[in-house]
Amino acid sequence: MDDETDWYGPDAATFGDRLAAARESAGMSQGDLAKRLGVRLSTLRGWEDDHAEPRANRLSMLAGLLNVSMMWLINGEGEGISPPDTSGTDTAGLSEVMAELRSLRADMLRKAEHVGRLEKRLRRIMTDTGNV
Repeated sequence: MDDETDWYGPDAATFGDRLAAARESAGMSQGDLAKRLGVRLSTLRGWEDDHAEPRANRLSMLAGLLNVSMMWLINGEGEGISPPDTSGTDTAGLSEVMAELRSLRADMLRKAEHVGRLEKRLRRIMTDTGNV
């Protein structure tokens, strides 16, 4: 990666990554932000972990509370936070780690979907054989 890296763009970060970075930049804990939004802490954690995304009304509230645009939260474009200071950092190494993390995340999502399909199949088999 070089100085032109879009740290919060869709190729480098997810919605959850941008949300967590904006929350931290605003100096809020997960608990603080969840309370101000009127959501459960587990809901906010799910958003930051990319297990779910907020509805439009909560997205609008998030953007306002964190002083970023909704589009920046969604896709990294628009008004957001400043990228991290990487001066003196091995940016080539960062690029490799980011690529490996993206690959692992994609693999994990595929495996989770596969586990879900197997669970459904197992439930059908158990229902068909009367072992429920």
